[in-house]
Amino acid sequence: MNRRSFIKSAFSGGAFVLTGSYPIFIERNIVQVNRYKIPIPNLPLSFHGFTLAHLTDIHLGFLVPPSFVEEIVHRTNKLNTDAIVCTGDYVHNRNTIEEIDKVWPILSKLSARYGVYSVLGNHDHWGDSSRSLYWLERSGQNIRHQCKPIYKGRDRILIGGAGDFWGDKLNIDKAFSGSDQGDCRILLAHNPDSVDTEFETPLSLVLSGHTHGGQVVFPFLGAPKLPVKNKAYSSGLIATPRTPLFISRGIGWAILPVRFNCYPEIAVLELVNPSLAV
Repeated sequence: MNRRSFIKSAFSGGAFVLTGSYPIFIERNIVQVNRYKIPIPNLPLSFHGFTLAHLTDIHLGFLVPPSFVEEIVHRTNKLNTDAIVCTGDYVHNRNTIEEIDKVWPILSKLSARYGVYSVLGNHDHWGDSSRSLYWLERSGQNIRHQCKPIYKGRDRILIGGAGDFWGDKLNIDKAFSGSDQGDCRILLAHNPDSVDTEFETPLSLVLSGHTHGGQVVFPFLGAPKLPVKNKAYSSGLIATPRTPLFISRGIGWAILPVRFNCYPEIAVLELVNPSLAV
């Protein structure tokens, strides 16, 4: 092999290695802060511009160490949103009290003026349901099977929480059983397929995760694999027949530790009343 052929082969091999390693070592670790405007017709006017930081699918475990989660929590707190919502899958492995006991002291550092509200995902139940529920309650963030009001003067919105679609009972109607007819109801539900189940309560918005946006998204083709029944549920704001649905791409990974054209995200949602939107 002459010098020119050697350099060409080396360059080609290096490019191949770089291309192959990018989804694992680079994009997977670049957590974006993405901002979205979410129109809600029955949002009280005093809540126009109210902001939520949405965290989901952290998956503490292999390649997602506690230090990485600490940085996510620090960055989220620095955003100074009005409230923080978390929609599950905080740990990665099955049968792992150890991971649960590592991640929740970190998540308990989340802080926002109007509170932090959290539910569990399937991985939290697969890790250990009892331990996850223990920490959810101890953190003061528990919204599972209940709703809590956020007040501005005499106006309010309700943040409610469903159980996980796979690992728990949803109990959406139970969560909002004490609400009034005209309330603006925002539901946290880890799996977006929850929207297609049977419930009667009118919802103003549902916030979910679980899909990771597909992790790998090809231009013009989309995500080839989504862990949901309804393949329209990938990421972003989706208009379903029953309610607007926002799905965050989340932080961590599942199946394979890769991200391509689907950066991890901390989603910042600005709630707007369309009558006041410019």
